Amino acid sequence: MNLAARILRMAGWTVRVTVPDYPRCIICVAPHTSNLDFIVGKLAYAAVGRKAGFLMKSSWFFWPLGCFFRAIGGVPVYRGDSRRGSLTEQLTERYRTSERLVLAITPEGTRSRTDRWHTGFLHIAREAGVPVVLGAIDFGTKRVLIERTFTPTGDVEADLRAVKDYYRQFTGRHPEKFTAE
Repeated sequence: MNLAARILRMAGWTVRVTVPDYPRCIICVAPHTSNLDFIVGKLAYAAVGRKAGFLMKSSWFFWPLGCFFRAIGGVPVYRGDSRRGSLTEQLTERYRTSERLVLAITPEGTRSRTDRWHTGFLHIAREAGVPVVLGAIDFGTKRVLIERTFTPTGDVEADLRAVKDYYRQFTGRHPEKFTAE
């Protein structure tokens, strides 16, 4: 048992990952209601011997934090920089040119309550031809579950409804901040 697994076990968490270790995929993570989600999620994936990157506002990538975030898989997101193209375009191209790229993305895009989930992860997966792995951090049962692979159909509205339907059963650290409606 590695250190990440021991830390989670001591805190009362269980981790169940049954999906293959895809070399290229998007891990859709929800509910996202607390900064603690990041820590639990990173520990859970490390507990099973896997590594995943994550998206984070570029403003956090200053010295010395930038070095740390990059070292643990951080990918800076430059919002409003039209020279770089849209984030969806940037990530689609990155997936197309990478042999191995696993990124955890929170479609809620915020820790606040929102029913407007971002759909970029569905577009990226479809355009880059990579699967979406559904990862849930359930504070109600203290479980991290990564058991389902989702392949976008191209009908973004129906795909997002299916993803939200899956997450409806889980509880965030702050339940009042999560909705899958």
